[in-house]
Amino acid sequence: MAATVLPTVPPPRVPPEEGAYAAWYGRVLGWTVTGGPPAQLATGIGFDVLEMPSDAGTALLRRPVATGPVALMGRRMRFLVAPGGAEELDGLLDWLEWGGVALDLTALGAGGRITAPAPPGQPPGESPRGAAVWLRTPEQGCEALLPALPGPGRTAGPARRPDLVRLVAAAATECHRARLGRRTNGVRQPLAFS
Repeated sequence: MAATVLPTVPPPRVPPEEGAYAAWYGRVLGWTVTGGPPAQLATGIGFDVLEMPSDAGTALLRRPVATGPVALMGRRMRFLVAPGGAEELDGLLDWLEWGGVALDLTALGAGGRITAPAPPGQPPGESPRGAAVWLRTPEQGCEALLPALPGPGRTAGPARRPDLVRLVAAAATECHRARLGRRTNGVRQPLAFS
């Protein structure tokens, strides 16, 4: 009696651009890529994320506040900050007297993840519609320049990291302004979380 060989089902094919995304993030930036497709970037290792509505984020980008890389996913803008920044958000908001105000300003830290935007130089036509995109692209070693809390006896300045306190203060202000503007204009922006 001959043994019957059952056909095996091949694993689902990953679109070539997804493999290229993951390879670029791992090879060039050294970031941890998890899950997918679409490729996901782990937060809390090389960076944390401050996330807010895109209208507030757009206003924040116009302000003279130093930021790190910034991504846009749907109607949400993501600002990369130093690891540990997510844990500081609630305390900073309280200290800045924004505690208890509904700002729609959130943070992702250890154990979180975001959808990986198309790497820089990706032709626009090859990114799926609605995919995350970089507004300010990351570069190798950018983790050393992400907004962070100043260390004891040091201040944030041109030769140091951007100041997380200033970024959170400006973000809270713009989130509040955007929320009031949506209410005043009678326009409700649906929340889109990914």
